[in-house]
Amino acid sequence: MADWLERFGGVDIADIDVTDAESLVKLWQQHYSADIDQSDLIIAKRKYYARLDKKIDGILEDTDLNIAQTDAETGEVSVAKTIASTSYANISDFADKRTFILGTDNFGRDVLTELVSAIKTSLKIGLIAGLLATGIGLILGLLAGYLGGFIDDAIMFVTNLFTVIPSFVLLILISYSVGNNARGVMMVACIIGLTSWTWTTRSVRSQVISLRNRDHVNLSKLSGHSLVRIIMTDILPYLASYVVMALILQISCGILSEAQLSMIGLGPATTKVSTLGLMMNWAMTYSAHLNGAWWAFIPVILAITLISFSLNLMNTGLDQVFNPQLRE
Repeated sequence: MADWLERFGGVDIADIDVTDAESLVKLWQQHYSADIDQSDLIIAKRKYYARLDKKIDGILEDTDLNIAQTDAETGEVSVAKTIASTSYANISDFADKRTFILGTDNFGRDVLTELVSAIKTSLKIGLIAGLLATGIGLILGLLAGYLGGFIDDAIMFVTNLFTVIPSFVLLILISYSVGNNARGVMMVACIIGLTSWTWTTRSVRSQVISLRNRDHVNLSKLSGHSLVRIIMTDILPYLASYVVMALILQISCGILSEAQLSMIGLGPATTKVSTLGLMMNWAMTYSAHLNGAWWAFIPVILAITLISFSLNLMNTGLDQVFNPQLRE
């Protein structure tokens, strides 16, 4: 508060007494305005001061508070005692108290509720990114492997180009260029999907090359079947098991990629919808790991670990189902 009052409020530092909370709040209420030019501050700091202004609004009002008490026999609620707004109260005296299993974050929100919502959003991002990456990789791999020639060379040139450049670097560059206003949940999922298709393309291509000269494919060619029919009926069914396993891996990679982007501040630019990466970003921003607030980041780390481990375990199980040679 003192830093903002001096830089943007025009208050002399000698007039600011940080030890006197009442005078400090009065100075803040007199000089703070969100309309003042704060372009020197990052967006996170501007939002922080706006939240601070709302939080201390009315804090100096001298209003008595009534503590209610519930009758054990009748269930009726009555006023047990009245305390001043500036006095301390025992939480056990409140009838409508609420217990937070994982505590609250710096915004006063229930971490457990936020964690459940973040898992849902992260799974949504992973699913969209996985479907997009698998779809692109499957189409390009089928075309490159079956057609060969110039088309194969062109597709593999682009694939190798994307492979040489680290995908996370591409994620950072594209996410930064999009901007905060357009970087929502759907946009981040699409960015991840558009930069994660390369290894799927190479794997599908290698399998299609081994399938395109088999007898049933040559028979379809001699019968005059179209390219689409040959791919859909004679090649794609043999790749179905691999496509499912590739999709699961892409979903896992999508969740981890979103967490990485959000931790460096390039994830979904929103505070209305939380993700696992955003929760980690908020924990780092407010130094939860230094303040000993383990509930702000340990549950998130465990959730990411369990989701990734579960998807990889599912992939291993499906591999044993689709490949009889791996069964005991």
